[in-house]
Amino acid sequence: MNNIALGRYIPLNSIMHRMDPRAKILAMLGMLTAIFIPTGFIGYGIMAVIIISVVFMSKLKLNFLIRAMKPMMFMLVFLMIINIFVLKTGYVVVDIYGFKIYSDAIFQTLYISIRLMLMIMITTILTATTKPLDLTLGIEDLLAPFKRFKVPAHEIAMMISIALRFIPTLIEETDRIMKAQASRGVDLAEGKFKEKILAILSLIVPLFVSSFQRAEDLADAMEARGYVPQAPRTRYKQLKRTWRDNFMLLIVLAIIIAMVALAISL
Repeated sequence: MNNIALGRYIPLNSIMHRMDPRAKILAMLGMLTAIFIPTGFIGYGIMAVIIISVVFMSKLKLNFLIRAMKPMMFMLVFLMIINIFVLKTGYVVVDIYGFKIYSDAIFQTLYISIRLMLMIMITTILTATTKPLDLTLGIEDLLAPFKRFKVPAHEIAMMISIALRFIPTLIEETDRIMKAQASRGVDLAEGKFKEKILAILSLIVPLFVSSFQRAEDLADAMEARGYVPQAPRTRYKQLKRTWRDNFMLLIVLAIIIAMVALAISL
C-alpha cells in the first residue's frame, strides 16, 4: 500500500508537467469521452497506444500506472463472476459438469475491464503530472462560468483537491492500522468468513476515527489561517495557456472525431 500511485504527484520535468492544468483537465474529459464511444477492441487498442505514448511524454514509468490499477482487481474479479452467472448468450467456452461459461460473458468482462483500466491510466497521468494547487486552480477556473448560477466553484475545486491529496495518506494509514492489528493477533487473511468480517471491522472502525480526526485537524488549521470560502481572494500564481495547450486540445478533439468515425464505420 505504500506504493500507491493514484492521486500522487510525481515532480518531473516533462512536456505534460509544463502544460496548463485547465488544458489537461479538458483533455482528460475529452479522452474519457472517447473511451465511452463504442468502437470495440480496435478503438481501445488505438486509445491504449495513445495513452502509453502520453506516459512516455510524461516521463512516467509503466509500473507506476500498473500500481494504480491494482486496487481495482477485486472489482474486476467480482464483475467477471457476475457476468458469468448473468450473461447466457454467445457460444459455450467452458462446460464443467453442466456449468457453462459463454463467450459474451468473457467478452463483456474484457470490454469493461479494458475501459476501466484506460480511465484509471488517464486520471493517474493527470494527478501525477499536475500539482494539487494547480489542479485546484484549474478546476476553479473551468467552473467559474457557473458562478452566475450560484455554483460554488471554489469550494468544489477545494474539495476535489483535498480528496485527491488524501488518497495516498488514507491508504498509508490503512496499511499502518493493518500492521498494528496484525501485531495484536488479528488475522486479515486466514480464518472463517465470520472471523474475516470481524477482522475487517477492527480495521474500518479505527480508520474512520483517524479519518475524522484528520478532517477536524485540517479544518482547524484552515480556520486558524483565516480561510473563508466565500471571501474574495487574489492569486499569487496566474495560469497561462500557450499554443502547446491549444495544440493538445486540438489533438484530443481529433481523437474524438476519429473514434466517432470508427464507431459509425463498424
